[in-house]
This record gives sequence, structure tokens and C-alpha cells, in this order.
Amino acid sequence: MPEAQFVPKSDTKALRNGSFSWQSPSNIALVKYWGKYGEQLPKNASISFTLSSSCTTTTLSFSEKNTEDFEFEVYLDGKRERTFEPKIIKFFERVEVYLPFLKEYHFKIETSNSFPHSSGIASSASGMSALALCLMSLERELSNFEMAEAFFYKKASFLARLGSGSACRSMEGELVVWGEHSKIKGSSNLFGIKYPYEVHDRFKNFQDTILLVDKGEKQVSSTVGHNLMQDHPFAEQRFQQANDNLSRLIPVLENGNLPEFIKIVEQEALSLHAMMLTSQPNFILMKPNTLEIINRIWNFRKETKSNVCFTLDAGANVHVLYPEHEKEEILGFIKQELVPFCKQGEFILDQVGFGAKPL
Repeated sequence: MPEAQFVPKSDTKALRNGSFSWQSPSNIALVKYWGKYGEQLPKNASISFTLSSSCTTTTLSFSEKNTEDFEFEVYLDGKRERTFEPKIIKFFERVEVYLPFLKEYHFKIETSNSFPHSSGIASSASGMSALALCLMSLERELSNFEMAEAFFYKKASFLARLGSGSACRSMEGELVVWGEHSKIKGSSNLFGIKYPYEVHDRFKNFQDTILLVDKGEKQVSSTVGHNLMQDHPFAEQRFQQANDNLSRLIPVLENGNLPEFIKIVEQEALSLHAMMLTSQPNFILMKPNTLEIINRIWNFRKETKSNVCFTLDAGANVHVLYPEHEKEEILGFIKQELVPFCKQGEFILDQVGFGAKPL
């Protein structure tokens, strides 16, 4: 079993207490993962931009204990957040075989996001990746052998995936692939890898302005959404489409073909929502303002020959993507024509980033 590489094979040193802190970014998928099997394994490969400003900071404090169960508390922005704890218990249960020390310590997990709470940005990706990195820092400290940096990040990505699938793409930057793909060397369903091929300079500082159309709780959880793909009439076609789109994206990322990039990215966004529209039960995740923003982006691009485009996660908010050299003009368009369709005029300026960092 390939997972066996992540099971510790040596004794550990004694460590009574301490803490580790990591800052980990969110990410935005260009080719979407939607549909899973087994234990958080993807039905198709995906690729994402790592973001820069939209991130989670987590401090994991630990102290020895003598009880037999998992013991921890979660704090969000300094306040106890009990609603997060069932997800953490499930995560600990999944990863205990890979982190045998989990029941030896009492943990205090303190976390905060750089983006507004309930803003519709996927905090599970940045949050779970930050927690996985803190746990890996503890494992490295406990270990009797020197842990290679590459293995550290590979196992952190593997662990993060078991908490939230897309979290495995939030370790490194600028582009990360998750899921086995015949044309991407080293790709795996078990963890994300840094995109291994040449990337044109214009994609290395791509901009992402996130328009907060809806800040409420998700209409449908990611877990429910993924499960709806199990009996979906178009599931197999969708998985094939995603893998084909990733194949098409490889030369685009190398040669900087922005019109082709736009076609792929927008098709992926709309295909994701088409799956939810045609599932049973079905969901309409876009809001009227989402559609208005999309139409205005299309009109602006047609009129100005701009290289602005959009993508969507499984919700109503819009990620407006564009190259840095067009930033001034496109940002003016966003503020004048698109921001009025955001909830309370809120939006987030972000761009491609380079991955997580210890604090």
C-alpha cells in the first residue's frame, strides 16, 4: 500500500510540551475536483493557483496527558469554537495511524483567517493544511531521524487531504496538481504536487479579485456535493472532461496563451455548477448577482479585448482572474461595474502566492 510510506517506523523522542505555528494559503482550482471515492480520493485530477493574501494562521500548542482519548480545544479568533470539533475528531481518527502520538497530548488549536469569517472563501483548505503542517512540525521534532524537506511537505499534503480534499493543494505554490494524470509526472491521488513543468511568466503573478456576492453559510456542504456525483447521470463524462481540460492546460501554461486559458477556466467553472444543477437533489448555487457579474465580465472582455476571466467555487462568489500587466484597467472596471453587486460592496484583492510558511 503506498500509504504505508507515511506510517512512522522508528521510536520517538520524549517531548513534554510546546507549540508550532504555520500560515497556510487558500487556493482556487482552475480545473475542478468534484466527486470522490474511498477515503478522500479524487475521481479526477485538478490544478489550482495558490493564493497569497487569503490565508489561515494556526498555532498548535501541546502538553503531555495520561488519558486514552483525543483531547483538544479549537479557538477561532480567540473564542472557543465547538462547532469545529466534530470535524477535527474525524480528522484525528483518520490520521492516527500516521501520527501515533495524537493521543499522548492535549492540544489547543488556535486559528484565524485573513479573510472575513463566512465570506465564502474555502477556509477548510487553508485551515486543514495549516493544522497538518503544525502536526508535521511536531512529528519532525519527535522523530529520531532527520526528515527530508520533500517528505515533510508530501506527508503534510497527504494528511491535509484526509481533513479536506482541496487542503492538499495549499502547501506549496504557484500551481499545484492533485490526482493521478497520465501527462503529469509524479501526480498522485494521495497528495498534491507542485506543478512540475514550465510556466509562462504571465501566470506567475496572476491576479485574483474575489467578489463576495454571498457571505452566508454554504447552501450545500462540499461533502454532500461530492457525494451527489456518485449516481450522477453525467459523472463519468465530467471526470473525463476535467482530465481532458488539464491536458489542454499543460501547453497553455507553457506558452502563455491567455484566450485558451480563459476558455478552459470558465468552462470548468460552469461545468461544476452544471453538475449541481443536474444532480438529484439539485441545487442552484449561483445568485442573480453572480450571473450579472459573469455577463458584465463577458461584455467587458468583448468590448476591450481584455484577458479578464472568472472562475467559481461551489457557491455564489466570483473569482475574477487577470494578468498583472492589465491590473490597473481591470481593477477600475471591477470597482466601477462589479463591486455594486457584492454584498455590502465587499471584495478581496489577492494574487498567486508561493505556499505555506512557518511562523
